[in-house]
Amino acid sequence: MINASVGFRCGLKQPTERNENLTLADMLDANLMNADLRGVDLSSANLTGACLRGANLREEKRIYCAILRGTKLHKADLRGADLTGADLYKVDYKVDLSGANLGESSLRGADLHGANLSGAILYNAS
Repeated sequence: MINASVGFRCGLKQPTERNENLTLADMLDANLMNADLRGVDLSSANLTGACLRGANLREEKRIYCAILRGTKLHKADLRGADLTGADLYKVDYKVDLSGANLGESSLRGADLHGANLSGAILYNAS
């Protein structure tokens, strides 16, 4: 089990436990590189400055309203993920967001160069 209040700066190398609840967790600058986060509830979690490079969040439906400011997502798998209302300010975006729900999310300052947005939902995104 993951304890959201303890040392996320150390990083996670192994896949996380399915159905883990990290709602509202404070994970500033967390190293989640290559982590398998499918089934982990990250809704409203603070992942500011976190490294999610190569992380697997495919089809994850519980990332809505997460704070992902300055998060590194290079080669992360977010196909079909629900990022509704997420704060994606200045996110590193060389990532596959095809079919992802980005409705009502904040994309200000985000670098979308190299991102795959085919089929993504961008309703009311700003």
